[in-house]
Amino acid sequence: MPVETELYDLLGVSPDVNEDEIKKAYRKKAKEHHPDKNINDPEAGRKFQEIGAAYEILSDSQSRAAYDAHGIDGLTGPGGSHGMDAADLFAQFFAGGHPAFGFDFGPDTGAPGRRRGGKGEDSIIPYEVTLEDLYNGKSVKMNMEKEVVCTVCKGSGARGNAKPKPCSTCEGNGWTSTKSRLATGGYGSSRTRCTDCKGAGEKLKEKEKCKKCKGEKIIKEKTRQEIFVEKGMADRQRIILAGAGDQEPGIPAGDVIFTLKLSPHPSFERSGNDLLARVSITLSEALLGFSRIIITHLDGHGVKLTTPPGKILKPHDSIVIRGEGMPIYRRPDEKGDLFVIFDLEMPDQDWLKSVDLTALAAVLPPKRADVDPQPAIVDEAEFEESDIVDVRARSFPASPNFFDQGYASQFGDGDDEEWEDDEDDEDDMMGDMGGEPECRPQ
Repeated sequence: MPVETELYDLLGVSPDVNEDEIKKAYRKKAKEHHPDKNINDPEAGRKFQEIGAAYEILSDSQSRAAYDAHGIDGLTGPGGSHGMDAADLFAQFFAGGHPAFGFDFGPDTGAPGRRRGGKGEDSIIPYEVTLEDLYNGKSVKMNMEKEVVCTVCKGSGARGNAKPKPCSTCEGNGWTSTKSRLATGGYGSSRTRCTDCKGAGEKLKEKEKCKKCKGEKIIKEKTRQEIFVEKGMADRQRIILAGAGDQEPGIPAGDVIFTLKLSPHPSFERSGNDLLARVSITLSEALLGFSRIIITHLDGHGVKLTTPPGKILKPHDSIVIRGEGMPIYRRPDEKGDLFVIFDLEMPDQDWLKSVDLTALAAVLPPKRADVDPQPAIVDEAEFEESDIVDVRARSFPASPNFFDQGYASQFGDGDDEEWEDDEDDEDDMMGDMGGEPECRPQ
């Protein structure tokens, strides 16, 4: 009787079932808990990944035997039979609700494809996602190829009861000694891996090798994996399929780790759970206000905005719309905020030619007067059109933010739920916003 049954319980089977019954139970449970069929359950994605991880462990005879004999400790060191680092497994398996079956954040803490404490190498796979994927969630199925222990020879590489013999080339050492002349005139020796036995120290005769794996102990197998990108996930977040990596005889398989890579979005930038968008408005809308859909959101719904009467919008004014940001990870019913920066779109030359300039000047605010008092010397300047990009490309002693457009009160907390902007002047605003977390594409 296994010392632990938690993985069997996840699949809803008893510990004495065979491999076919485990596979059948997995398919049933995966279908039952698939996130696409449980869109109102924020825990569906985690449960789905747990079931997949349990199947990966129990469907492999070696890892199942270790689990049955010692429980989770059977896959960990030092009491476990396979010597895996306990910190690695428990950090994935139990911390924060079984992250071994789910997700992890941030950059890898080790080298890609690392071997950890007697465990097989992890397969690190970058997976490109859009901001829409992270907003709406996404189920992904993909065909993959991995190495598995040969089912015929059970990883021995031998045919029948044949046993490998010590390598005659290296005399069973796995390495050979090579002498070379040194620059000083003497001789030195170095060790190199035996090319005959590939460092194993023993080898099989050609006729004794397994027909299926040709003595390699492992074979290639095509598998179909499914991952679920949950709502609110972040750039560089990892989705871990525990035990789904390449197998090697005698040690547990590594993990398959998908690292999300967010593509830049043409309309939105993301900062944590908040979104930032820029909206162009006309001169008429800036002066007289408007009521229209300003943004088509990441799930296709429109965001309509009606400006308060008498409110003049200046270039680069910003507002915040509460609850229109990104879904919060594992709490998809809650959302961050949407910050909107207004860019003023000036009329073109054709419009200017079509209006009565005298009548227009009469209704617009008056032009500014000359400085008073005037300087003693005044030069009439000549100018030509330029592009700020050209100036940025030049090298000159200016501060790093010389041409940056600062939005000092772009982000923060406000009190007015209907309309909040970033001005400090109480005559020009209906809400006050404080700090400024930097918003950059993730």
